[in-house]
Amino acid sequence: MLKKVFASAVFGVEASTITVEVNVDKGIGYHLVGLPDNAIKESNYRIAAALQNNDYKIPGKKITINMAPADLRKEGSAYDLTLAIGILAASSQINAENLEDFLIMGELSLDGSLQPIKGALPIAVKAREEGFKGFILPSQNAKEAAIVDNLKVYGVDNIKQVIDFFDKGEVLEQTIIDTRAEFAKNLNFPEFDFSDVKGQESIKRCMEIAAAGGHNIILIGPPGAGKTMLAKRLPSILPPMTLHEALETTKIHSVVGRVKEHAGLMAQRPFRSPHHTISNVALVGGGSYPQPGEISLSHNGVLFLDELPEFKREVLEVMRQPLEDREVTISRAKFTVTYPSSFMLVASMNPSPSGYFNDPDAPVTSSPAEMQRYLSKISGPLLDRIDIHIEVTPVPFEKLSEERKSESSVDIRKRVTAAREIQTQRFKESDKVHYNAQMNTKQIRKYCKLDEASMELLKVAMERLNLSARAYDRILNNTLFYI
Repeated sequence: MLKKVFASAVFGVEASTITVEVNVDKGIGYHLVGLPDNAIKESNYRIAAALQNNDYKIPGKKITINMAPADLRKEGSAYDLTLAIGILAASSQINAENLEDFLIMGELSLDGSLQPIKGALPIAVKAREEGFKGFILPSQNAKEAAIVDNLKVYGVDNIKQVIDFFDKGEVLEQTIIDTRAEFAKNLNFPEFDFSDVKGQESIKRCMEIAAAGGHNIILIGPPGAGKTMLAKRLPSILPPMTLHEALETTKIHSVVGRVKEHAGLMAQRPFRSPHHTISNVALVGGGSYPQPGEISLSHNGVLFLDELPEFKREVLEVMRQPLEDREVTISRAKFTVTYPSSFMLVASMNPSPSGYFNDPDAPVTSSPAEMQRYLSKISGPLLDRIDIHIEVTPVPFEKLSEERKSESSVDIRKRVTAAREIQTQRFKESDKVHYNAQMNTKQIRKYCKLDEASMELLKVAMERLNLSARAYDRILNNTLFYI
């Protein structure tokens, strides 16, 4: 008997429906075709044990399973439940007349319990588009999938629940989430606050400007001046995520299985801080079967690179194109995957290997050759893509010992949010531009017009500092905060 069961495969941040055709006929053998990887090929052992421990079995007949489209590579253990239900239905061990109404996925343990899967959210989105009535998956992923409306989501803990649902008509509990209410409930304020930072008022103002326009920023200063402390508090002044941004961000984290178990929509902007030993593939994404990298996991949030010159030069250079295009495209021989990567880059560095530059009282000094070697790790084109460069100086004792609290992140965030709302109105006719840093050259020329005195000052700066055309556009872009 032939039975069809439906599952899904995730490519990039989009899903494709997979039709699992199970045919049970006379003879002996187990044949699984359709470009499955090793995890899927090993599924028959997990399925056999899970069925036996729940009073069912794999029939001693010829079983042929095709995963269509057969030329599309399938990966992972999330097809265990799909294959198991297909085998039971095709061998007439259960009566499953309405299988085609449901998309079924889950990894089986040997006792029949289900393990969480990756990519539940994009799979649920595709299931709704394809017109499926319901989506059956592990209970750990149910809240994540239930974000999608007009789709019945059933979270289950054991294969026996799925069998009884199809064979005996027993009711599965539907997971229902009010997405907007869930999103609003999780808009908690970040744990770090600018009120903890003593002094550094001009630096805070620069970071406020960067947050308002979504600009990249680099902090340069000696050890202990507060660079890392300031960077970690930047997310606390960014505007709250919109529902659309939250869905985009959750999708990417769902693909790599980074959404917490029993969690729904991500409501906090991501803050990623990779170590300087990271590889270029880990940063931008890739691998033989491409996965999102740190720049995509930072989408709609902040990517913080501490001690920038310590990163390998080739690792930093791969960020140049994503910083411009706000997406990264990974190409392989048989397919191409595009991941969004619209993030704020925040970097910090010391001015020299010793950490102290041109300071006669410094405990350690560096020679000119050492300084040149240290700074040459960062290329001019990369620095050109960082809009705001800030010198961070040490905080004097008088400021550190003050009892008075600094301005809180809540107050700064109100001003940043107000500035973002102005930008949203300004760019309401554009689908891809929502804040200043995303403007193209045409929009910069339209909105960032300077008076004669300002243009003369900019001309002097361009000539003296030998600034590039890109730097010219970046400077104009930053002026828009005040307009």
